[in-house]
Order: sequence, then structure tokens, then C-alpha cells
Amino acid sequence: MSATPTAPVDRSPRVHWYECRETWRFLARRFVPVFALLNLAWETVQLPLYTIFTTGSAREIAFAVVHCTIGDVLIGTTALALALIVTRAGPVARWRFIAVAAVATALGAGYTVLSEWLNVAILRSWGYSELMPVLPGVGTGLAPLAQWLVLPGLVLAIALRLQSRAGLGR
Repeated sequence: MSATPTAPVDRSPRVHWYECRETWRFLARRFVPVFALLNLAWETVQLPLYTIFTTGSAREIAFAVVHCTIGDVLIGTTALALALIVTRAGPVARWRFIAVAAVATALGAGYTVLSEWLNVAILRSWGYSELMPVLPGVGTGLAPLAQWLVLPGLVLAIALRLQSRAGLGR
């Protein structure tokens, strides 16, 4: 009888993402700065879709943009960390990019739908202008939802590309 071929057994110790200095450097030097910059741009561009654009002072508008950008970075970094946990990620080079991006996107988008609904419909912390298209039945603005459907994966791709370029120059 012939033996059935078996896959080689990986006996290397499992390294989790949070145990890897490379991952922390990637987050601090690549992901967070790119995520912050693109969220700042998005928050600025979507300002006319909120009532503060016409009712707020320049100082209030500037505060709102900075406040929302910081919040976006916290939400996005948390969503990425949770995605890394869910996908059982190791060092950056071994990440399953599509899975990590999909989980981070789903978490960010889910949080956004809830947060926008809560702050616009219930707490009335902010309001949409008549220019904001909304998700039917929920009332969540489509611009903030699009932000979370587009940016997590895009930023992750950009950050990984920057990381690989930096690695070439070592």
C-alpha cells in the first residue's frame, strides 16, 4: 500500500499580532497617520451635508472636524484591532488582508449606523442638512456610511504598500 501524502506540520510557535513589534510600528507609523489624514479630508469634504456648516461659527466647525477625525481614528483603530483578533492575525506579513479589511469595515460601518442614528435621531447632537442623502428606514447619512465602507480597506491597502516600500529600502 502506498502512504497518503500529508501536509507538513507547522511547528513554529504562533506569534499573535499584539506580540509583534513590527505590527505596532505598522499601526503607529503607517495605518494611524494615513487613516487620520484621509478621515480629516473626508470630514472636511462632507461638512456641507451637516447643519453645522451653515449654523456654526468657524471655531465650532473646526472643533467638529477635529473632534470627529479623532473619533474616527479611535473607531478605526479599535475596529482594526478587533479584526486582527477575529482573524487570529500574526505579524503584518502574514495577515489575510481581505479578511482583516472586511471585518474592520463591517465593524466600522456597523458602529457608524448606530452612532449616526443615535446622535441625529435620539440625542440630536448634530443634524443633517437637506443635502445629506439618508439610508431609508434608518435615517443614517449615506456619506458617513460610505466613509466607513471605503476608508478602512483603502487605508489598510495604502499602509501595507507604504510598509512594503519602506521594507525595500532596508
